[in-house]
Amino acid sequence: MTGSSREMTGAEMVVQALKDNGVEDIFGYPGGAVLPIYDELFQQDEIVHVLVRHEQGAGHAAEGYARSTGKVGVVLVTSGPGATNVVTALQDALMDSIPLVCISGQVPTPLIGSDAFQECDTVGITRPCTKHNWLVRDVNDLPRVLHEAFRIAQTGRPGPVVVDIPKDVQFATGEYVGPSPVTEQKSYQPKLQGDLDSIREAVQLMSEARKPILYTGGGVINSGSEASHLLRELVQLTDFPITSTLMGLGAYPASGKNWMGMLGMHGTYEANMAMHDCDVMVCIGARFDDRITGRLDAFSPNSKKIHIDIDPSSINKNVHVDIPIIGDCGHVLEDMVRLWRASSTRVENKALAGWWEQIDKWRARNSLAYTPNKDVIMPQYAMQRIYELTKDRETYITTEVGQHQMWAAQFYGFEEPNRWMTSGGLGTMGYGLPAALGVQIAHPDALVIDIAGDASVQMTIQEMSTAVQYEAPIKIFILNNQYMGMVRQWQQLLHGNRLSHSYTEAMPDFVKLAEAYGCVGLRAEKPGELDDAINEMISVDKPVIFDCRVANLANCFPMIPSGKAHNEMLLPDEATDEAVANAIDKKGKALV
Repeated sequence: MTGSSREMTGAEMVVQALKDNGVEDIFGYPGGAVLPIYDELFQQDEIVHVLVRHEQGAGHAAEGYARSTGKVGVVLVTSGPGATNVVTALQDALMDSIPLVCISGQVPTPLIGSDAFQECDTVGITRPCTKHNWLVRDVNDLPRVLHEAFRIAQTGRPGPVVVDIPKDVQFATGEYVGPSPVTEQKSYQPKLQGDLDSIREAVQLMSEARKPILYTGGGVINSGSEASHLLRELVQLTDFPITSTLMGLGAYPASGKNWMGMLGMHGTYEANMAMHDCDVMVCIGARFDDRITGRLDAFSPNSKKIHIDIDPSSINKNVHVDIPIIGDCGHVLEDMVRLWRASSTRVENKALAGWWEQIDKWRARNSLAYTPNKDVIMPQYAMQRIYELTKDRETYITTEVGQHQMWAAQFYGFEEPNRWMTSGGLGTMGYGLPAALGVQIAHPDALVIDIAGDASVQMTIQEMSTAVQYEAPIKIFILNNQYMGMVRQWQQLLHGNRLSHSYTEAMPDFVKLAEAYGCVGLRAEKPGELDDAINEMISVDKPVIFDCRVANLANCFPMIPSGKAHNEMLLPDEATDEAVANAIDKKGKALV
């Protein structure tokens, strides 16, 4: 079909374009303005449509699908509230560089601007939260726009796009053309190859480093598996220590000897101290966001900085760098590895050995330590047991947002890319459950676990119904502390322990709720119950809600208080009330 043309309705064009662009699964919710498309979906069986319970759930499910496969996630929603409900997921995908194509219905073109039933300015509303969007008024433009949408979503820095299609355009007849002859927009040509002279300069600077660090992000994972392999090769060649943002976990294996753990606000002591004291920083596919940098004027004050990023707007946006390299991480890493191998210069071994000695001293501080309790499940212990009992399986982890998210990042060791799905930039509560659904649809035989909080999970809990309908055996593992944990933690530390609306007094019985949905409900309240219950959760071939009752007031450490530098971390054994008070000043309060 690709490259040929024939007459079709607009609705037929949508379905054919999805097929021609390799789409197998889409997530959506019908409504009047997309009924012609749904009618065409009914008459074919190549594309599986997953009926969600809310359009935000469709967007997050498509994000999980895309993040775990490297493919484009596809969402289909109706006009008006259908489109506005998916906005949160679009912004989430934009901030975390997740490729989505959202197809939305629109009222017929003669009614646009008349405040018609379920009309909204979808293009106007989604312009700030998409890479690009279109309102298609002519059916003959539709094939070109659809193919271009897929190209823009997945090339360069990936992101979401919206194609808004009026209902009369879906009924209209025009000429369908496959993807091959489509003329690409000349205004959008992402730069894949990095400047070779700049890469040579970077390699030279790296060879002169005495205290180097590799700081990696989600861009490595977005670049594909080959980029992760090249990153591992670069670490092996250079023997540099490596850390990662929340979004970059898995690009380098957590079991690797050079791994220092995640960095940033709740990163490890060794990663943050190395970031602060390094003399050469190589940032690969990350964007220097505020959760990583801490206080900007004290961020890595004595280092030369190399920044590799496919998005030119990310260069020098937050942190001035010495050697910017605009290009795809995989392409740049390939050149970097080749030039390093060809270079006669090497890092001075004695200096690097001294740097590793210092890092080992920081490691010995054991910044993820916590006090065990034989009567109460500590959330850190729960995460350790989840990891130990699932690490040898094909396991995918999603999370909601909050303390549980940070504990999952700290204690679950990811060995491969695309196994970790979380909301990083937007911090969207309710992300993890529908994301797990999308992952499970993409990987039906895998173990998919959503590490959830009791507050976050209730924002999209209705998608358990979707999981039951499509026999997607996702596991929702709730670290239930009865609080909005991260909100409570900040209220304790910054607001005189005035816990304003962060305690949930009408918590549902999650086991009964699971049973009401037709799922399996499990509960553990003591550490001794945990392993057997986790193994039961794994063995059940149905969706599961696991209510893991954990210590109510456990705080997530280590942490860099807002407005502080990396070398001003609070560690678990230092987090007395007096230490917290001394660590957090007025500037810190202002930056929360």
